[in-house]
Amino acid sequence: MQKRWIYKATPPPEEVEALSNSINVNTHLSTVLWQRGIRDFDSAKNFFRPSLDHLHDPFLLKDMEHAVERLKKAIDNQEKILIYGDYDVDGTTSVALVYSYLKSFYPHCDFYIPDRYAEGYGVSEAGIIWADENQFTLIIALDLGIKASDMVTLASHKGIDFIICDHHLPGLEIPNAVAVLDPKQEDCNYPFNELSGCGLGLKLIEAFAKRYRKQEEVYEFLDLVVVSIASDIVPISGENRTLAYFGLQKLNQNPRPGLKALKEISATKGDLDISGIVFTLGPRINAAGRVAHAKGAVELLIAQSEDEANLLAEKINLKNDVRREFDLSITEEAVSMIEGNETLLNSKSTVLFKETWHKGVIGIVAARCVEKFYRPTVILTESNGKLTGSARSIKDFDLYKALVQCSDLLDKFGGHKYAAGLTLDKEKLEAFQQRFEEVVSTSLTEEMRTPVVEIDTPIQFDVMNAKFNNVLKQMAPFGPDNHKPVFEAKNVFVVNSLSSFKDKHLRFLIGQAGSNTVFNAVAFDLMEHYDRLANGEYFRIAFTLEENTYNGMTSLQLRIKDLKFD
Repeated sequence: MQKRWIYKATPPPEEVEALSNSINVNTHLSTVLWQRGIRDFDSAKNFFRPSLDHLHDPFLLKDMEHAVERLKKAIDNQEKILIYGDYDVDGTTSVALVYSYLKSFYPHCDFYIPDRYAEGYGVSEAGIIWADENQFTLIIALDLGIKASDMVTLASHKGIDFIICDHHLPGLEIPNAVAVLDPKQEDCNYPFNELSGCGLGLKLIEAFAKRYRKQEEVYEFLDLVVVSIASDIVPISGENRTLAYFGLQKLNQNPRPGLKALKEISATKGDLDISGIVFTLGPRINAAGRVAHAKGAVELLIAQSEDEANLLAEKINLKNDVRREFDLSITEEAVSMIEGNETLLNSKSTVLFKETWHKGVIGIVAARCVEKFYRPTVILTESNGKLTGSARSIKDFDLYKALVQCSDLLDKFGGHKYAAGLTLDKEKLEAFQQRFEEVVSTSLTEEMRTPVVEIDTPIQFDVMNAKFNNVLKQMAPFGPDNHKPVFEAKNVFVVNSLSSFKDKHLRFLIGQAGSNTVFNAVAFDLMEHYDRLANGEYFRIAFTLEENTYNGMTSLQLRIKDLKFD
């Protein structure tokens, strides 16, 4: 698939020069920093030297005062508190965080995760009934609840109060809870509105600790927070970057037993970064709720001993193996359905349904279809007499807004710009397919239909050395809003050692005209260019710089994201 290269704005040369001089880095690095909003010494210092002091006061969140006082009242009155969360990584880490914190000094609390298949997403009636039958009088809802007005009302009739900690977009009606902590509310003036659900859980216990206990004790849970930040794909900027920075330190140096066991069972070598969490820990935690009940994930994350954690991690790893089998077979089937139907193949969106598809992996399948066909995608299956599905989007296309325009056909929906969940009646499937295609067709431009490689700045090979890489590494953690810098190099050529592996990837030694510096390069999924590379043609590359360790030796190498022949 051809990719479109787009270039970030070129900063004013005098500002780049001034920044370079003030922090003693070359102009390529100061350009990258300027593009990330780092324009002077002070902002550079905050960026390169994160501090927990940079975290915002949790009481800036609307309703936080009410939340903390209601929690204190519950503890003083020995009320039973239920920690209620979603079954994905963000939800289970949120529950593990708040439950572990409260349980460390207050015995009368428990947790509840809805069953993905029997109850579906969100606060369920079954959950409220269970809470009532077990004499809970306060529910703390995490990573859900912002659209649960009816369930909050039902709970209040049963004498149960709600504190909602949710980071999803509110609907027209805000639930009538004791407190609603959601920085995306229009009347919430919190300085940062991209916290994960687990991040909001942290702010709740941070506020409580600030008022009634020791604030430092909440930072023991930052390993859970960084797992949620990485897995929920929230921006690694602002407060999230600080949380992720210290969360990675905790995760790599002294993780809780459950996360330590998961790292070991996934054969993680060296320190994990954001990407490492996304590909190793996240899928395993998610697998618990995808092929069984997600309470298994919470039990692992709250495990007190290494023996208990190792046993639970083994069970979750087996579930991940099952999840992977479902994922591959359903993806293969979905791709065949698209490729075997000319109308589907030429559509600007994908909406697929099969009643036997496993509900736990349809989000993964939607993401795989987006990778292959690059268009907004909805994958649906049948559950409890309804069609339920996951949707994924492409760069710059707002999926949530598209679903709003289909809302009269949906029972319920919720999510973000790039990922969402939805439920509808079976008889409305065809109408939804048509409407969704119409909405996508009218708002999707030709440019948006082409995958993008975003380039920070052009560079010469001679610039990239150990010192350059050392500064680059300090820009981590990398992720959305702070991606690893992508450079463009022109007039490059294969020096030697051109080879392929797995029939689709390439390795070679690469040089650049006018430069004496050469690098090893790896190019994934670019096998189509083998012949022209072998012929010695000049080309240009979009790439990231990385370290490669082999036989105990570490060297710099280029990871090529795309290449073009001029």
